[in-house]
Parts: sequence; structure tokens; C-alpha cells
Amino acid sequence: MDFIVYTYGGIKFHALNKKQSDLMKIANVIGATGLVGSNLVQQLLKDTRFEKVNVFVRHSTGIKNNKLQEHIVNFDEPDKWKKLLAGDVLYSAMGTTLKEAGSKDAQYKIDYTYQYQAAKAAAANGVKEYVLVSAAGSSPDAKIFYSKMKGELEQAVQKLPFEAIHIMRPGMLTGERARVRTGEKIGVGVMNIISMIPGLRQLKPIQGGEVAKAMINATFCHTSGIHIYSMGEMHQLASR
Repeated sequence: MDFIVYTYGGIKFHALNKKQSDLMKIANVIGATGLVGSNLVQQLLKDTRFEKVNVFVRHSTGIKNNKLQEHIVNFDEPDKWKKLLAGDVLYSAMGTTLKEAGSKDAQYKIDYTYQYQAAKAAAANGVKEYVLVSAAGSSPDAKIFYSKMKGELEQAVQKLPFEAIHIMRPGMLTGERARVRTGEKIGVGVMNIISMIPGLRQLKPIQGGEVAKAMINATFCHTSGIHIYSMGEMHQLASR
């Protein structure tokens, strides 16, 4: 294969040449109704590089588009839908808060189990590329439950046989949500102020739509391997 090699932000990228990048892709999305996922679906539907977008959801998105294939599924029964996860790339943007989930066990099921099961199925079905929305500070050794959970998922999916894995580690997210999160709105305001301090610009909250754009752009940047993006690197990637 022929690739165009370039760098920015200290990161080396291998971009497909025009002929290869013009090949239209089939995308799969889980977490399609959340802040990042909903922006991602809208961008994928408008992106001419994708011919089909499969979304796996518990309830209909309400979107009508010829490129969209909506699968209403029960994530507790992956054997009934896992064979449908086929194509070129799986975008995984599922997540919830402890308050919304109701317990740590319930949050772990959504943030870890569902996402890992989908990733495992996609890899088994021959999907070559995987893009995950994780979180800043993620580590399987973290003391904080949320960071540990995200780190454990990152660790687990990196063992799956994808040709390329892209892990986004945003900090605080901002944008229009179906449900207003009061604590998050306050946090965004605080972090916007803190990020104005010299040397702390990387702490500036990132728009859900910007994360989605970075996810799509990552799909067309690397050839293979595992790539983890910090907040600053995501801002750069989204600006391409």
C-alpha cells in the first residue's frame, strides 16, 4: 500500500493515498444517542467517505437517512445481534454516569461489559478498525472507580485482533445533551476558567462534536497499531 507520511504535534501519521482513501467505508456505532455518539452519527451520515452507518441502540434515534441502518437491540443478549457488527470500523461511544446508572455494577455493565462485548464481536467478524471514547486519567491501576473502569476497558480491547485501535481520552465534555447534567455544566464553567491559566490550556473542555470529528479523522490517519490521544492531540486531530 502507498501512504502519505506526515507529522504534527509530535505524532507521525500515515494517511492513505487518494485512491485508497476514496474507498467508501461501512461504520458501526454503539452509544449513538449520547453526546459524542449523536454528533458522530450525524457527521458520518454527511461524510461521503462512508456508504453505510450501522447503529446499535436500545431505542430508535428517530433519524431518517438512506445511509442509516438502525438495529434495536438488547445489549444483555449479544448473541442475538453480534453477527450484525460487520464492516470496516466500530466506533464505541457508550457511557453513563453513576447517578444515571444507579450503582457501580450497573455503570460497569454499560461502560465496560457492553462495549467490550461489542468490540470482541466486531473483531471476530473481521472489522479492521476500532475507535473508543475513553477518558483522561484512565488506568487499570487507578484508585478512582471511573478511571479504573475506563482503564480496564482500554487494556482489554487492546488485546483484540484489530488492525488499528484508536483510543480518545477527552477530559470534560461539553455540548447539547438530551438530559441536562447540572454538575457537569458547573464543572465546564470552572474548567473553562482554569484553562485560561498559562500552561493549563489542555484542560479546556472539549465539544462532543469535536471528539466525534477526531474519531472520524483518526480512521483515515493511521495504518495499524494502537494509538492513544490526549486532549491536546484530539483538538489537533479534529482541526484537520
